Amino acid sequence: MYPTKKVWLITGASSGFGRSLAEAVIANGDIAVITARRLDRLQAIAHGHEDRVLPLAVDVTDAAAREQAVAGACEEFSLDQLREQMELNFFAAAEMSRAVLPQMRKQGAGRILTVSSIAGLVAMNAAGPYCAAKFALEGWTEALAIEARPLGIHVTLVEPGALRTEFAGDVNMRPVQRIEAYRPMVEPFETYLATSAGQQMGDPAKAAQRMLEVVASDAPPVRLMLGRDAYSIWDATIAQRIDDLNRWRARGEDTAFDGADVVEIRL
Repeated sequence: MYPTKKVWLITGASSGFGRSLAEAVIANGDIAVITARRLDRLQAIAHGHEDRVLPLAVDVTDAAAREQAVAGACEEFSLDQLREQMELNFFAAAEMSRAVLPQMRKQGAGRILTVSSIAGLVAMNAAGPYCAAKFALEGWTEALAIEARPLGIHVTLVEPGALRTEFAGDVNMRPVQRIEAYRPMVEPFETYLATSAGQQMGDPAKAAQRMLEVVASDAPPVRLMLGRDAYSIWDATIAQRIDDLNRWRARGEDTAFDGADVVEIRL
C-alpha cells in the first residue's frame, strides 16, 4: 500500500509539460522534489508549499545540452548535434531511472514515468535526431518495465502528441548546414513549428492529470499515449507498417534451413 501522500521526483519541472506535472502534483497535496537548471523558476513554483516541495537546481546531463526540439533533415545536422540529442533525450532519462531504482528495489515498490513522445514510435521528417533519441528511450524503458515489474516497480512510457508548451517555439535546434535537395520535405515541418506555438490542441494540465491517475492505478499501463493527434498518427502508422511487413512476409519467413524446427520466442 502506498502512503496517502506520494513522493515525486520531477525533472525538467521549470517549464512546459514538466511544470504542468509539478503543479498538478502540488495541487494534489503530494510531496515533490522538482528539478531543473533554473532554480529561480523552481522556487516560484514551490512558493507557498515549501513544507512539501523541494526545488533543486540539477542539470540532468553532463554535456551542455539545451532544452531544444529539432527541425532539419538528418544529413543537415552535425554529429555533435546528434550526440547532444541522445545525451538529453536518452542518456539523461536512462541515468535518472538508474539512480532511483536501488531505493525502489529496497522498498519493493515504485513508479517511474518516462516522458517520451509519439515521435518515439513514429519517425517524422525533419526530426531525425530527436526521433532517434526517443526511439532509444522507448526500447530502454520497455525493457526496464519487463524487468522491474516482478520487483513491484511499475514503469510507464508517456507518449504525448502536440501539447501547448514551448516545444514548437523559437528554441528549436537548427542544423549546421542547409541542403537544398531536402527543402520540400523539411520546410513543412519548419513552418508548423513556426506557426503552431501556442495553438496546439493538447492541454498540459489535463495530460498531467492522466499521469497522476496512472500513478494512482493498481494496474498502470506500460504506455500512456496522450492526445487525439497522437492516436491518429499511431493508427495510421501501425496500419502502414503491417501492410509494409505483410507484402514481404512470405519471402521474409522463407529464410530457415530446410527441416529446421520453428522455435517460438516468448517475451
